[in-house]
Amino acid sequence: MIYTCTLNTAIDLYVAVKELKPDTVNRTHDEDYQPNGKGVNVSIMLKKLGIDSVSLGFIAGFSGKYIEDSLRDLGIKTDFVKVDGITRINVFINSTEEYKIVNQGPMIQPNEQEQLLAKIKAIPANSILIVSGSLPKGVPESIIIDIAKICEERRVKLVLDTSVSTVIDTLPYKPFLLKPNEEELANLFHKQHPLSESELIKYGMKLLKKGAQHVLVSRGKEGALFLSKKDLLKATSPLGQVVNTACSGDAMLATFIGKQIQKHTLEDALSHAVATGASTAFSKGLSDLTDVPDLLEEVTINPIKEALT
Repeated sequence: MIYTCTLNTAIDLYVAVKELKPDTVNRTHDEDYQPNGKGVNVSIMLKKLGIDSVSLGFIAGFSGKYIEDSLRDLGIKTDFVKVDGITRINVFINSTEEYKIVNQGPMIQPNEQEQLLAKIKAIPANSILIVSGSLPKGVPESIIIDIAKICEERRVKLVLDTSVSTVIDTLPYKPFLLKPNEEELANLFHKQHPLSESELIKYGMKLLKKGAQHVLVSRGKEGALFLSKKDLLKATSPLGQVVNTACSGDAMLATFIGKQIQKHTLEDALSHAVATGASTAFSKGLSDLTDVPDLLEEVTINPIKEALT
């Protein structure tokens, strides 16, 4: 079974305006509301692929109930910890440029954090736990280390997709997969962003040497890099009109994990992951997958050594 954990759930409000002007009423010509948070996105995309998961995390107030109801309507099981306050509502504005307004969310109390850790301790061995996104108020970065320890003890495959700096401290517990983007990978090693492709490979390999079992580096329009002790691959990305990049990394991760669960080859899983991430970037929200077959034709996979020669 796959479990996703969204520590800082959200509703994403997508709006489109011809031009965003100060000191005036900006009327939208398009809008969309979506249950969100990176782990929530992963659960939704897995469901689109026909794969069940259980969504964990914190929710609060009317907006949290909207997220839980929306997931249940999609047939996704939930096991959230309910807290006081209101789950955050983020705003993404598509105009002459893309604007992202991301709120903080409710304060999470220590006893509520313990409730979530207890749920993680109950995850059966050999399951996959995908922990994605930022931390809400009140939650220390050390919770990522606590989760990694639990997963190693329980023999749960831990996948991490978060900018939290303590990801580097989870490596002794051998996380199954890390999915940093380029900036997050640079930050883990206190390096200036952007890094060159060879530097990305260098620091990705360092994560492997320190204990990570697999590393997937998402690179936006440049595609992705996959690194493990057995395979070093580079994927190019299709090009298109970007509408909203907020969920593309989540779509990539869900598809990469999902396709391997469905017994696709590593190369095929990576191709689908990059194509689905691009499709999502070209959409208001998560891809509906209709354009993925066409986008797949634009994806190329090469061994990294060949790609760098």
